[in-house]
Amino acid sequence: MSTETSHQPEPVRRKRTDEIVDAIKESIISENLLPGDRLPQEKDLITRYAAGKGTVREALKSLEVQGLIRTKTGPGGGAFIDSMTESRAMSLLSNYLFTRQLSISNIYALRKALEPLVAVSAIGNIDAKGFEQLHQLIAVYDHEPADETERWEQRMAELDFHGVVASYSDNVLLAFICHFLQRLLKDLAVCKDIYQRPEPVERSTGIDYQYKLIDAMRRQDAEAVQQIMTEHMQHAEDAMLGLEATLEDRFLSER
Repeated sequence: MSTETSHQPEPVRRKRTDEIVDAIKESIISENLLPGDRLPQEKDLITRYAAGKGTVREALKSLEVQGLIRTKTGPGGGAFIDSMTESRAMSLLSNYLFTRQLSISNIYALRKALEPLVAVSAIGNIDAKGFEQLHQLIAVYDHEPADETERWEQRMAELDFHGVVASYSDNVLLAFICHFLQRLLKDLAVCKDIYQRPEPVERSTGIDYQYKLIDAMRRQDAEAVQQIMTEHMQHAEDAMLGLEATLEDRFLSER
């Protein structure tokens, strides 16, 4: 009979700094602190968490880097709850993806799945002002651009159309992810190259989808909204991949 005993690996002990960061986050929620509210003074945090000054300062610095608090020195200074803007959150997330090989197909794999869902979730929330915004955006790109500047503005407005739809979603996480995907299409290097090329862009089919979408949303026809947006996203992906292929062919021919 074997006398060997199995040894379970010891659990990795978390850094005390990380424990304090989580504890402060929990206190922000439990105490219903809002942007602009002050956290307890440093000495009070040291006492509350039975930690050294350096550890507490490191925890506060971590929260500041995360964009959850801001610190102010001098009279009336201290650590204050800050409001994390959507733009700041997206910038932090973009940093994670900075060195990854991200493609148009990667982005559209998610857009095709999520844009129909976010459009359906916006039904019943979008109002007359929202519909008017959508019509105003279509008016930006329903004609051929006069120059490079207008061409760029048109491509951005095409993405902003979907940003407005997502902004009326009752699912904050779904809306954020869709906004982030739209931002990636604005920032991705290959997309910028595509948007700046002088090749004419066939917009009539996309615009037709968008008018149909507006009509279906007004009628609160969830099934139609989902079907229209699904087809629209597939058409948009095909168009972008086609333009990407044209860009690559041009690059090879110019070498």
